[in-house]
Amino acid sequence: MSRARSGDGEAFRALTEPHRRELRVHCYRMLGSFQDAEDALQDTMLAAWRGLDRFDGRASLRTWLYRIATNRCLDVLRSARRRAAKQWDIPGIEPPEPTGLGEIHWLEPYPDALLDGAISVPLGPEARYEQTESISLAFVTALQILPPRQLAVLILRDVLGFHANEVAGMLDASVESVKSGLKRARAGMQRRLPVTTGREPPPVGNSPAEDAIVAKFVSAYESADIDALVALLTDDVFLSMPPMPLQYEGRDIVARFFAPIFGSGQRYGLVPTRANGQPAFGVYRHTPTGIHGSGLFVLTLAGGRIGAMTAFEKTVLPMFGLPQSLPGAQ
Repeated sequence: MSRARSGDGEAFRALTEPHRRELRVHCYRMLGSFQDAEDALQDTMLAAWRGLDRFDGRASLRTWLYRIATNRCLDVLRSARRRAAKQWDIPGIEPPEPTGLGEIHWLEPYPDALLDGAISVPLGPEARYEQTESISLAFVTALQILPPRQLAVLILRDVLGFHANEVAGMLDASVESVKSGLKRARAGMQRRLPVTTGREPPPVGNSPAEDAIVAKFVSAYESADIDALVALLTDDVFLSMPPMPLQYEGRDIVARFFAPIFGSGQRYGLVPTRANGQPAFGVYRHTPTGIHGSGLFVLTLAGGRIGAMTAFEKTVLPMFGLPQSLPGAQ
């Protein structure tokens, strides 16, 4: 610490590097955007470097860094710097009328490769959520509906397990206001999280059961077999595609969505990856000029079926180390 305070960058990195990955995940939960989380993390580290003399040691360095990161994220949320919703832009294919329009259209996926060492950190005794649950797309989406202060309180208390007095110190608030904000945030999350009562739990990640579903999905999609795809879906399957607000709920309407895509004669290839603790695929379209990235799918599994599909734009492919184009041609 003394070397870092005297301007030793290597000493500062040695102090902060063990916390970098979990802080990035914290910023992602707050902002719902991988890129915004990366920017907020860099701002956090810069502020910590410049303000290290003000670290008095009364709280741990980890808690102090969480205080900085949380307030940087709150600044971003208050600035309302968000991407605009995007209109449907696939020529020659007209989507069916959506069953709903999403409130959150800036959501981005989070690469599992960056979760190693980030969600296995020790939690405080008051944490209420499993770390794998609290990084899922459904959970992160529900978080984004909350007002910024409630969002921060719920993550710090229920996800990370900090004590109320610690959270009050981080937010320069009273313990009473933290408790009140947490109560409202919990009610908001209860309304927003999808109902999973009666739904089978997903298979264990990277298990033979999960691999079997993934293999069937890849086969159905790459062969444009709409019947095989529909057979994999739950009755209440949910399809969303941020930053487009279109949402489709139910097997029949999702089948109607994919039917013209499969019937267009286009061929697609899928490259497996993982996002938010869930199976994911880079989607590549065969064209006369090559095999080009068109997006990324993230699947939410329920038992042996697919309960939700989230489609993202091709701009997220580099986050997963996936190329914009594959070798070969149609």
